[in-house]
Amino acid sequence: MPKRRSSSRRTTSTSLIATFVVMACLGLAYLGQQVFSAATGGGLAAPGDATATAAPGAGNATSAPAVENWYQLYFTSPVYPDDDANRPARSVADPVIVGIASARFTVDAATYEFNLPAMAEALIAAHNRGVTVRLVTDTDTMDQDAVQSVAAAGIPVVEDDKSAIMHDKFVIVDSASVWTGSWNFTENDTYRNNNNLINIAAPEMVANYQAEFNEMFEQRDFGAGSPANTPYPQFTVGGVLIENYFSPDDDVAQHILAAIQSATRSIYFAAFTFTRDDFSQALIERAGDGVSVQGVYESRQVAAGSDQSYNALTGAGLPVLEDGNTYTMHHKFMIIDGSVVVTGSYNFSKAAEQSNDENVLIIHDPAIAAQYLKEFAKVWRQAGGK
Repeated sequence: MPKRRSSSRRTTSTSLIATFVVMACLGLAYLGQQVFSAATGGGLAAPGDATATAAPGAGNATSAPAVENWYQLYFTSPVYPDDDANRPARSVADPVIVGIASARFTVDAATYEFNLPAMAEALIAAHNRGVTVRLVTDTDTMDQDAVQSVAAAGIPVVEDDKSAIMHDKFVIVDSASVWTGSWNFTENDTYRNNNNLINIAAPEMVANYQAEFNEMFEQRDFGAGSPANTPYPQFTVGGVLIENYFSPDDDVAQHILAAIQSATRSIYFAAFTFTRDDFSQALIERAGDGVSVQGVYESRQVAAGSDQSYNALTGAGLPVLEDGNTYTMHHKFMIIDGSVVVTGSYNFSKAAEQSNDENVLIIHDPAIAAQYLKEFAKVWRQAGGK
């Protein structure tokens, strides 16, 4: 099978026991987050304050909620050049590795690309201490040393074996929480590319991602042949509504389009690949009704011909820019009215909707939206925006 072009190669018995597992996992992850934030100079929220953030460029930790809160949110802080002298001692991978290290029962992971040795070592260490570890990846990454070392250690690995890509990126730890976002388990996505990563502890979220993982790992169902069986497409955690969809099963584009069309004040987006005309036209229409629309596109994608949306929005006179990261701006998020965030693995493209395995979160929470707005402002400035 011929290799496909990479999107970033450039650049989870009793209720008491279940409760203990959830708290242990979150507690250890939070402890690791404190260590990580201190090491990078990132800001750390006071207990109970889930909205405190690091100053732009002050390390990868963007939010550090207290143990009782239900999410943790991170953004990468790429440096140029990425070399031993500039690379930070800690990275966005660290809290995930801490979470894997806390696992007592299971770790299920799915990643499009995988060449980060520290993640391979974390999975192997968990396997060696008796944790059930399973991995799903894309066929194109099977020859990577990290994947080969995981398989050699006795961890079962399933590949998609399709021309369309298995583009998910998530980790389920002890059926207690899920890590997901735009971040692949790679050197580039960890140190060079702009990415976002969120951990959510909610049983509905775990059930959704477990169903997706089991489809791929146990049934070998990938792409358009996979069933539409998301258990909880909408659920509430911590008083926050979350929509959770998977493509090509759940008509993801229609849910994102509805979010765009709901905007009454503002839409900000950062997009690695953006080629959908319906999204572009919806943005232009909202702008015509007085909604403030701004966006950043990955410059290499635009240059390579994935410029449909960029051309449409610039032609309509909207303030959009090509990114300024010397490596890759790998985000795929939108922020709507300062209160709703669309994020996940899903690029705004036909392939993401119709053929790839993808996951999307639509999070209705102003506190989380505020943190994505700060990330957007950083990316906008780096692109030359004022």
